[in-house]
Amino acid sequence: MQHYTMNLTLKVWRQKNQTDKGKFETYQVKNISSEMSFLEMFDVLNDQLIKEDKDPIAFDHDCREGICGSCAMYVNGKPHGPWKANTVCQLHMRAFQDGETIVVEPWRANAFPVIKDLAVDRSAFDRIIQAGGYVSVNTGNAINVDGNSMLIEKDKADESFAAAMCIGCGACVAACKNSSAMLFVAAKVSHLALLPQGHSERKSRVLNMITQMDEEGFGACTNTGACEATCPKEISLTNIARLNQEYLMASLTKKS
Repeated sequence: MQHYTMNLTLKVWRQKNQTDKGKFETYQVKNISSEMSFLEMFDVLNDQLIKEDKDPIAFDHDCREGICGSCAMYVNGKPHGPWKANTVCQLHMRAFQDGETIVVEPWRANAFPVIKDLAVDRSAFDRIIQAGGYVSVNTGNAINVDGNSMLIEKDKADESFAAAMCIGCGACVAACKNSSAMLFVAAKVSHLALLPQGHSERKSRVLNMITQMDEEGFGACTNTGACEATCPKEISLTNIARLNQEYLMASLTKKS
């Protein structure tokens, strides 16, 4: 793979706080290596701004390994940028060419208010998970009874693991025209609904999580599939079907 350097024009959304109107500002970055990650390029830009005694661009990041889901932003109108099954921190500058203009902005959803610049408040996801409650498992035994003695069909274990790969980045919400969080909630519900360890609180979990999702102001799901297409972990839409099934079952059998 050939290494090259490039000069780029960046149009970045700047917003002081949630109440500020915000606007795009244009920056020039030079001699950017094609082997840099996208966030490393932002580090270069921020070093440049600090040296010019200007306010650096705020953006979320943590692991920079595609695990934590912190680095959430649109790159040229696409959540996480042009590469499929990829987070922004995994995006490298070889995806761009010398002289290109790159537009970067934060997630656009009422449930994800802007904190500053590209950083948004995704604590709504935390509250949805908290609403799901806990899982009843035996702990403190010399032998882990649940883990070693409870037989689980491999296909269900595989589906559960695939759902558990959700990193809560919010790309599904950002890609959806309705700002729906159904794929996120579906992944969290499916992860436990597929396993016997998750059955004790199965009904209350799905009812509480759906209720909290609605209270947070997320939109409705209209099955356009944009969430699955943009998910960096390729969470399947079949999880939404499972969520609807779990919700219907719980609603019909709950005690009044």
